Amino acid sequence: MSPVFEFLLGQYSGYATADIVLEVCGVIFGLLSVWYAKKNTIWVYPTGMVSTAIFVYLLLKWSLLGDMIINAYYFIMSAYGWYYWSKKEEEVIVHPITATTSKEFKTAAVLFLASLLFVFCVYQAFDKWVDWTAYVDTFTTAIFFVGMGMMARRKLEHWLFWIVGDIISVPLYFYKGLFLTSLQYVIFTLIAIYGYRSWKKTLDKPTPISLG
Repeated sequence: MSPVFEFLLGQYSGYATADIVLEVCGVIFGLLSVWYAKKNTIWVYPTGMVSTAIFVYLLLKWSLLGDMIINAYYFIMSAYGWYYWSKKEEEVIVHPITATTSKEFKTAAVLFLASLLFVFCVYQAFDKWVDWTAYVDTFTTAIFFVGMGMMARRKLEHWLFWIVGDIISVPLYFYKGLFLTSLQYVIFTLIAIYGYRSWKKTLDKPTPISLG
């Protein structure tokens, strides 16, 4: 194996084959979910639920409790978002893309702080403050909590939270020895940038919204 591949994939030498296969499946469905989010189609939710269910199991094994909690939250919010996005009246979407109001940003700030406190308490209760990744995980979890909540309500600015959280997650997962998941977040970042631009165009020039 070349030094480059050894550096990138040698991290998996001690991993069970089943866990590697699950990670690959979780990454594939995660990428599909973000791509469907960019396209503003309802398929973002079923694909996302498969991915998050897989990562809840894996992240618990990897002791990333914050991200495990956020994936469980994603799963629940995906069920809500699936329902919210699918509401129609006479074949017209009831909840199209909208910009976040100042009141909603204040609510998001409260959710961010509450998420920080909640994840901190979880790490404290399970004595998981083993290294710096726990602190970063707590911060990214709060960012993603807000982003997911805003996405479920079809708010344009949710993409900005995804972009920040994704960028931070790239080195976090690489450091933890999860190259494929780290690579996933690189791709997530790129899709999120394009997703923001695409949704903004839709908001500025309303067009028929596809339900997939």
